[in-house]
Amino acid sequence: MNREQISRLAHADHPLAAPLGDDSVRHLLDHGIPRPDARVLDLGCGGAEWLLRALATYPRLTAEGVDLSEGALADARRAAHRLGVGERLVLHREDAAGFTSSHPFDLVLCVGATHAFGGLPAALAAARGHLAPGGRVLIGDGFWAREPSPEAVETLGELTDLPTTVDRVVAAGWTPVQGHVSTRQELDAYEWAWTGSLASWALDHPDDPDAGQALAAADTHRTQWLRGYRDSFGFVCLLLRPTSG
Repeated sequence: MNREQISRLAHADHPLAAPLGDDSVRHLLDHGIPRPDARVLDLGCGGAEWLLRALATYPRLTAEGVDLSEGALADARRAAHRLGVGERLVLHREDAAGFTSSHPFDLVLCVGATHAFGGLPAALAAARGHLAPGGRVLIGDGFWAREPSPEAVETLGELTDLPTTVDRVVAAGWTPVQGHVSTRQELDAYEWAWTGSLASWALDHPDDPDAGQALAAADTHRTQWLRGYRDSFGFVCLLLRPTSG
């Protein structure tokens, strides 16, 4: 069982691959989509949950998603068909960092996928290249809400605190116009869903040769979360516009 398979199973009960609740997603999309017929791009879309929700809400909106996971993209196509929005969704199996398009977009998303670009600054630079005049970027990334333990840094890598994260964004030529910091409830709900969905699959399929690995992955992740980064990790989504000049 590879990392992609584990991720798909772990997100079965929380298809949005980020620690946000439904109201928070709706709030950010309502502020981020500038007009009903907007074009939206998601870089590192996974199962395209952001795009599916936007398409279902705005019947004139069109969307494109980019991801390397064929399994996640297949899930997105099936979901789009069920929702009746498949004709307005284009999915690309490509490296998001190298993606090019023939037209710009009114909203570019990269939530929980900055690692695909090597970090936040590179993700913002890539998003700028896809942006139409007057467009906006919705970026989501982790930060340290409190001083992290060495174990937390080992698990999640080098992050900064929230003020420094925002300062880096502003220094790169962006102005935040809206945002959302995930609540403790949203963070915990995401982690319980991740570990619980994966563990439940393993328990429901005891004869599957991957069941033991899936259960072990859920146990490891739960331990890293509860004993490592739960008390220090935060997640922020920032809605950005290019700073004039």
